[in-house]
Amino acid sequence: MKIPFCVIFFSLGFSFFLPSSVARGGERSSLRSGTNNVSWYANSARRFLVEGDKSQGSVDKARGYLSNSDLEKAVKEFGKRCSNISKIYSIGESVNGVPLWVIEISDKPGVEEPEPAFKYIGNMHGDEPVGRELLIRLANWICDNYLKDPLATLIVDNVHLHILPSMNPDGFSLGRRGNANNIDLNRDFPDQFFPRNDDIDSRQPETRAIMNWLRKIQFTASASLHGGALVANYPWDGTEDKRRIYYRCPDDDTFRFMASTYSRSHRNMSLSTEFPGGITNGASWYPIYGGMQDWNYIHAGCFELTLEISDNKWPNADELSTLWEYNKMSLLNLIASVVKMGVHGRIFSSDRGRPLPGSIMIKGINYTIKAGRLFADYHRLLTPAKGYEVVASVSGYKSKTTGILLGEAGMSLDFILDPEGTPVENLRTTCDCSYCGMSKLENLWGFHLEFYYIILIVILAFLCFLFIRRMGFYFLNHRQSPKRSFQA
Repeated sequence: MKIPFCVIFFSLGFSFFLPSSVARGGERSSLRSGTNNVSWYANSARRFLVEGDKSQGSVDKARGYLSNSDLEKAVKEFGKRCSNISKIYSIGESVNGVPLWVIEISDKPGVEEPEPAFKYIGNMHGDEPVGRELLIRLANWICDNYLKDPLATLIVDNVHLHILPSMNPDGFSLGRRGNANNIDLNRDFPDQFFPRNDDIDSRQPETRAIMNWLRKIQFTASASLHGGALVANYPWDGTEDKRRIYYRCPDDDTFRFMASTYSRSHRNMSLSTEFPGGITNGASWYPIYGGMQDWNYIHAGCFELTLEISDNKWPNADELSTLWEYNKMSLLNLIASVVKMGVHGRIFSSDRGRPLPGSIMIKGINYTIKAGRLFADYHRLLTPAKGYEVVASVSGYKSKTTGILLGEAGMSLDFILDPEGTPVENLRTTCDCSYCGMSKLENLWGFHLEFYYIILIVILAFLCFLFIRRMGFYFLNHRQSPKRSFQA
């Protein structure tokens, strides 16, 4: 009976002293707008906006809309009124020298944090001005409802939101689709299939401003607002042979989930009879080349959607309030999705505990994202309610793979990587706890404790062996000793 007792004692001691897994999973509590994954494909309906579309803008149609000077004034007034949670800056100028103003909204505006960044871009096409009006209303709504509404508070406290109301102010003032040079800015980006404008100096200043912007800020996701249809569009936007077919990107499931998040939150987008579920693959709708959406995903690690938010490209201004109410929850829920879905965390070194700006890959998905340069934070958007294998890699360190099972909310997962040449084996752990994140100090301390635990276990085993041996000798001597006799 002593040997089984010692085995049990040894096992309990072993499990008690084992360090908790470095890679742990958990859920972030948040509000959500629907979680059911969609599996349908968009039909082959024609896109309302075609290459040769004539301008619909005019002086009369502009009545009731913010002029470029009005827009600049509104942005600056917002910056003063909401200075505690916002910062105003410009990413460049248009052909005619109009500043491209951006509103950043965060609890720490202008300060880099290990949080996801999201951007909205409006008025890419000059004759589609609804987006610029709705984005100004969005900024004001978030400011007015911060610390009052849970969704507004979630966004301000956990996301760095950047809003560019007008990418094409010259096109707006001219009432036409293209910019001052009459170039369609959504055909002016580098293309994966057909090289266009390989010389950056040949691109339009508005295009260059966007590209330089994404070199400075690592956006997790984004969307551009258009008009002329009612649908959420996702990559790929083009095909290798220019055929109009469904052409999926590596993260097709995630993009369809994001597009459905917007569509289902909209007043009537998901009820479309033309686009099942109110979403569509761009190439299935009609292929375009040199688009901003695909460029974001390929070159900037940013998951971007193209949102067609009104059937009429330039509706009367008295319809803007209705369009705002129809799109408000969609705009908010799409921002919040970068917190509420996927896996988020940081990468550290085991030798010094410092951040490692490495990369994150999901097995089975041919797409890699980079961790942030300063904090080595990553934000990998993934479809909920599925299992994944997450791989963290850094040059000069051993890669580490962790299995996770995503629930209906986001998961936090940190990695600690060992330098190449160390004897410590990689860990492979399934995360199912409430929180995966660990501070650098906790991670480093836990790493060093592993060796002490091993030593302690060896000592306990040796003591157990001595105990068994001593008890064996005792019983043997006891049996061999002569019996005592008792007399009355």
